[in-house]
Amino acid sequence: MSKPVVGIFGLTGCAGDQLVILNCEDQLLDLASLIDIRAFLMASSDNDAECKLDVALVEGAVLSRRDAENLRAIRARSKMLVALGTCAVWGGVAAMDRGLDRPGLLRDVYGETGLGYDSVPAQALHEVVPVDLNISGCPIEKEDFLEAIANLLNGDAPVYPTYPVCAECRMRENNCLLIERGEICCGPITAAGCQARCPNLRVPCVGCRGPVGDANPASLLAALDGNGLDRRSIAARLRTFAPEGVAP
Repeated sequence: MSKPVVGIFGLTGCAGDQLVILNCEDQLLDLASLIDIRAFLMASSDNDAECKLDVALVEGAVLSRRDAENLRAIRARSKMLVALGTCAVWGGVAAMDRGLDRPGLLRDVYGETGLGYDSVPAQALHEVVPVDLNISGCPIEKEDFLEAIANLLNGDAPVYPTYPVCAECRMRENNCLLIERGEICCGPITAAGCQARCPNLRVPCVGCRGPVGDANPASLLAALDGNGLDRRSIAARLRTFAPEGVAP
């Protein structure tokens, strides 16, 4: 039986999710024996830009017309497309300014020259093409990637936590930063899977994994209001990684 043909691609982003894949040192040889990676620019200069793909994993958000064209081309040659990381799934940090005046921003940063740049408000992958699987995280967890590959090889999709980071915090017996310190913490509405890494170090969750499916932002806002926190600061924190209106 032939190995599944896989491509790993990056649009506009930090490439941190691709780096996580390369950091799977102990599993890389096993991966190479199970899947046929034909395109992975970060790891190889020998890439097939035309072959059909069983699975395409795409990191980064769409921030230019060129990004959109590349993404459509990847989608057209792939049976399955996986959004890799929070930028790909939600738009990420780059989407924070998507509601602002784009020409004005380009002019402020680059002067009149900026008006000629190929730049559009950030979009998540699902806003441009159909997406079959989301692996969120900033960057993704190595275990999530390996689990996805293992499940796909077995013919089914991985199942990721549907509960919030708060649940993982409780499992680790951490005191609540919101209740104890009155700090803005996005743990109640952020998808779990990080083992509450930041709150475990007494650092409030910033929501980098994106919203959990059954999030209750009204309840969180009420709790934050009760601690005398400014609503604009709360809203800014909550939209850092998942801008309003983007839902895969």
